[in-house]
Amino acid sequence: MECKKDNVSGLRKGTDGIVRCAWSGDSECYIRYHDLEWGRPVASDHRLFEKLALEGFQAGLSWLTILKKREAFREAFAGFDPEKLIHYGEREVALLLGNPAIVRHRGKIEATIHNAGRVLEVVERFGSFAAYVWEFEPACGPDGAVDSSLRFAKDLKRRGFRFVGPTTAYAFMQAMGLVNDHLEGCASKEDVVQARLGFQPPKRRRPSPEAPREP
Repeated sequence: MECKKDNVSGLRKGTDGIVRCAWSGDSECYIRYHDLEWGRPVASDHRLFEKLALEGFQAGLSWLTILKKREAFREAFAGFDPEKLIHYGEREVALLLGNPAIVRHRGKIEATIHNAGRVLEVVERFGSFAAYVWEFEPACGPDGAVDSSLRFAKDLKRRGFRFVGPTTAYAFMQAMGLVNDHLEGCASKEDVVQARLGFQPPKRRRPSPEAPREP
């Protein structure tokens, strides 16, 4: 698909007549992701963990590369179910390193398995991974979003997560609906606004009296 790009506004108009954020490019896969997923609020623990893991795998690569491999990642990593992933050991790591359908990077593979355990710890404390994630929903404005992503990345690291720097945290927040960064003039901007208006962020479970205080 050939598209007309407006280098000033960051928008581009496709041959279908729809104006989108320019990063959506020419790939049908990328366009679907832009139109149907990016920026729409997510409350599924599995999807949130999946995105956090795939953002880690993206480091040094393009998101389109990861997106094209997403189904293979889902199959290889048990649908990003942390209850299953915590049982992965050296045998499973070896199989993943031999799987040409995913990104074969030992550090990223081991970090994903390790992070599954951290997700379950968060679930134990907050009631769900989603409840924890949505506590970092930023205040309005770009400065609030950046500050929130820095706090999110710092807290993830404090909890033992790996491959979760500020860039990863911000990209995660954009994709999962904590931030609506569709540009003004993009056809999806208002759709995402409306999706967010109808979304109730999950709340953390009230801790029991014997639960340790949050540090």
